[in-house]
Amino acid sequence: MTLIQPSYFPSIAQYIAIFRSQAIVFETADNFQKQTYRNRCYICSPNGKQLLNVPIKKASNGKQKTKDVLIDYHTDDWQKKHLKSFQAAYRSSPFFEFYEDELLAIFQKKHKFLLDLNLDTHLFVMDALQEEKTYSQTKSFELTATEQDFRFLANAKLQLDIQLPAYTQMFNEKHGFIENLSILDLLFMNGPSASIYLQNTSIVLPDFQA
Repeated sequence: MTLIQPSYFPSIAQYIAIFRSQAIVFETADNFQKQTYRNRCYICSPNGKQLLNVPIKKASNGKQKTKDVLIDYHTDDWQKKHLKSFQAAYRSSPFFEFYEDELLAIFQKKHKFLLDLNLDTHLFVMDALQEEKTYSQTKSFELTATEQDFRFLANAKLQLDIQLPAYTQMFNEKHGFIENLSILDLLFMNGPSASIYLQNTSIVLPDFQA
């Protein structure tokens, strides 16, 4: 089993870890941390690497569990902005049109909790990759996990010592290859065959726990 942090359209590295596991356990009992992939993702835009951030409501006491984080719909129309960003970046990609309706359906929902949004994006990705894997959620937080612990992949600031194989991206000639973007980048460029890329790529677990 593999312990994973539920994230917003997670990174390619996270799905490599998922594909190498028979069962997934999503960490939901930990304290929410800022500047992580829990509520952000990166895509390859015409201007280079672009951050997309889901606004969340701040907890009154400063701390809240991952499962309790609420999405903030009052700051701006982030759903509309994110959808337009995906369309601007990938509308001309080989496979975007095959997934656009399902992507639109996610942004038409008003998920109350960030966790529900992240689980929805995960199910969308797994369906697009034609992959079935069961998942469960943690009931309590454990600093040291007995499972394979890939929670560290949610740390957006962490410099991973990995080299992912290059694949064709939308703006290769302009920006060169940009590594470890959202899984959507690989999906829109390669379609269901993105699963072959994930299956044939490995990540070495570092000598620390998340």
